[in-house]
This record gives sequence, structure tokens and C-alpha cells, in this order.
Amino acid sequence: MEYVIILAYFAALLAIGAAASRRVHDQRDYYVGGKNMGYWVVAFSARATGESAWLYLGLTGLGALVGVRAFWVVVGEVVGVALAWFLMARPFKEATDRYGSITIPDYFASRFADSRFGSARTLRLFAGAALAVFVTIYVSAQIDATGKAFDSFLGWNYTLGALVGFGIVVVYTLSGGFVAVAWSDLFQGSLMVLGLTLLPVAAWLVLAPPEGMAFAALGEGYTSLWGAGGPGVSNALIIFSYLAIGLGFLGSPQVFVRFISIRGQEEIRAGRWVAIAFTVLTDSSAVLIGMTGHALLVGSGGDFVAMLGVHGERVLPELVAAVFPPVVAGLYVAAVLAASMSTIDSLLLVASSAITRDVYQQILRPDLVGRPLKRLSRGVTLALAAVALATALTVSTLSPDRTIFWYAIFGWSGIAATFCPALLLALAWPRYDARGALVSMVTGALCIPLFKFGVPLIPVWGPMISKAEELGPSFLVSLLAGVLVTLASPRSEDRVD
Repeated sequence: MEYVIILAYFAALLAIGAAASRRVHDQRDYYVGGKNMGYWVVAFSARATGESAWLYLGLTGLGALVGVRAFWVVVGEVVGVALAWFLMARPFKEATDRYGSITIPDYFASRFADSRFGSARTLRLFAGAALAVFVTIYVSAQIDATGKAFDSFLGWNYTLGALVGFGIVVVYTLSGGFVAVAWSDLFQGSLMVLGLTLLPVAAWLVLAPPEGMAFAALGEGYTSLWGAGGPGVSNALIIFSYLAIGLGFLGSPQVFVRFISIRGQEEIRAGRWVAIAFTVLTDSSAVLIGMTGHALLVGSGGDFVAMLGVHGERVLPELVAAVFPPVVAGLYVAAVLAASMSTIDSLLLVASSAITRDVYQQILRPDLVGRPLKRLSRGVTLALAAVALATALTVSTLSPDRTIFWYAIFGWSGIAATFCPALLLALAWPRYDARGALVSMVTGALCIPLFKFGVPLIPVWGPMISKAEELGPSFLVSLLAGVLVTLASPRSEDRVD
């Protein structure tokens, strides 16, 4: 019966793609839905895209492993989402409508169009290259999660599960473009909310924990916001790394393209409350699932690794199997796939638009329009998807001990550190110029591998600094670099929106 549910889920996605294809007439429709999307669709699409399977398998695993301290991730995400919707969405929507932008590089090119630095060409080229690299990594993490979901829930071969999920998302993305992505995100986001909020409640009701069972018995610091060891520099840096995850909502292209697509300002005012409620419900529930699974399945004296895996990432499938009949497993496979696919489709479209429109058409072939451009867009989307699939399968072979949480965060961090500081400064600071924007983007992109792989090798201080992970430090360095370079540039390059 679970296979019937999964097939029905796939059929629904394909039907959405077929219906949406009728609304795709040009590149504007394919990439931003004609800028005519309602707030429910945009809010759910932005949140489903921003979460991914990292939420279902990664954050639940973190909750199982570290307990209450994982709620700092929730705090960081709620703050990031609120800042994006309340402070950045309105001016960004106004600017992109005024410029006629349909991509983030489009916005940058228009924002710095009067610069003598040649910003349009340079920014478009770098943005396209950065998106191609980091989107491939991020999409490969979602494909990896898809394979793990089929393996954990249904006992499928990992590679077969990854291929099946990959095939479905590519078909409906190619057919319906942004409209299919946004509509499917509304459907898939609803599955995510339902699945995550229902499980921890059902687990406590069905498993009837023994009297005296308490989270505090699960390990030192399990119920402390600081974690084991209490207040200290090491724990403070770890908390900073959790909070910093929310920085990715302050300008990541796959999230902000939703603001380009929304119908108008009144939709933004309504949509922000939907987005915040979605974030609070899903993220808090994910942490609670991890903690509940640890308490009810392992307890204070059980073998955590044998039951839930080294990083706790088996907690959700194991809890589902313990609480619900087998047929419900199909619903949770669908929900995990929803989390993965809602991110994969959005990222593929963002990267495809950057390469096809922002690099190839705008710089190399401005004469290319109509059907040839539409075919090229779909071809680039398919090529990027294939590279991401190959990357996922390669990483699964070379790194069997990888975690979905940090694998996905690396790709998310690369996109965020490259684009968020630049977009934040472009909207908030009239003096910010083209040189500053380019330096911000280059610095952010280079700092991600530096803080991830280079800093931990520094004697004495390296291992301590690395506890802050890569996103927070890279974001701050990128922001500072953009400010300093702009202040050192001639004021004649200023542009006021």
C-alpha cells in the first residue's frame, strides 16, 4: 500500500507539471511565473525551498544527538525569515519591478548599470559561475537525501532511490518551469507541515513512555541551551554556527526569486505571516522529533548509534516505523521527497537562469530569443541536474560517513555567503558600488572552502575557530570586504535606488 501512496504522490507532481506547462509562454513565465503568483504559493514555495530534506533527516538527527541546543537553529531560521520578509522583500520587489529583472544577476546589473567598472558583464559572469558550482553541491545533497530516504523507509537500494526521485523532479521541472515548481511547493510544503507536526505528538501517545522517562537523562547538557559543558567559548561558537544558518534567507537567489514572482506588495504583507508560521511549526517539530525519538526508542541506557546511526539521522524513519502501520511509511517517504524535490527544482531553475539568461543571452547572444532560448534553458537545467546526480553518487561512495545536515549546509552556505551580503548592502546602502558588490561575492565564495577545509588545519586556534563552521564567518568577512572596498572607491560610482 505504501507504494500506491508514493505512486500517487509522483502522479500528482507530474499532473502539476502538465497543468503548469500551459502557462509557460516565454522566459519570464518559465523563470518567475509571469510575476503573478499569490502569497500562499510564494510563502510555501519560499519556505519549502529553503528547508529541503535537511529538515526531515538532518535537523531531526541533530535534535536526537544534541537535544535542546538544536533549537538555536530554529531561532536563527525564524529571525532570518522574518528579516527577509519584513525588511528586504518590499524594497527588493519594488526595485526588480522597476528594472524589469527576472533574476538576481539581472537586479545587480541594473542596480550598478551606471558604473564605469563594467559591472553588468563582470557580475553576471561571476554570479553564473558561483551558482553553477554551489547549486550543484546543494542539489547533490538533496539527491543524496532522496536515496537515503528510500533506503531507510522502504529498504530500497540507495542508488535506485536517488535515480527515481531525480527522474521525477527533472520531468516536472522541465515541463512547467517556475509555475510547476511553485505549485508543487505548495502541495509539498503542506505535506512537510503535516508530517512533521503530527509525528512527535503521535509518538508520545502511541508509545506511552514509562513513568520517569525524562530528556534530562539522555546525556550531559541534553536539556541545556549551551549543551554539554555549559557556557564557554567552544559552545558559544557552536551556537553561533547554528544561528548563522538563518543568514541564508537574507538574499539567497532560490529564495528571493520568489519575491520577484509575487503579484504585489499586499501579497508580501500577507505572505510573511504564513512564512514565519511555517518556519516555527516545521523547525520546532523537527527538533522535537529527534529528541522524542531518542527518548522513546533508545532511552537513557540504550545504544544510540545502533538504533539511530552515528549522527541520529535514522531517527525519523525509525520513529515512524515504531508509531504507525507500514502504510503510513509511504506518506513519510512522500514528505521527505517533498522536502528534497522542493529544493532541487528551485535550485535548478535559478542556476539555469543564471547560465542561460545572465551569461549566454545577455553577454554572448543577445539576439537569442523565443523557442531557441526556451530549449536552451531546458537543456541547461537537465545538464546541471545530471552533474548533481553524478556528484551525489560519487560522494556517497567516497564518504559513507557523511551527514545530510552538514552536506546540505555546505552548499547552502556557498550560495548564501556569495549573494546575501551583496544583496543586503545593495538594498540598504545607496553608496554601495559595483566594485564592492563584486568583492563581496568573490570573498564570500572563496571563504566557504577556506573556513571549511583550511582553517581547521591552523595549529592551536584552527580547531576552535572551525566550531563556528563556514557560513557565519564567511558572511561577516564578505560583508566587511564589500563595505571597505566601497568606501575606498570614487563616489562618482554611487547609485541610489
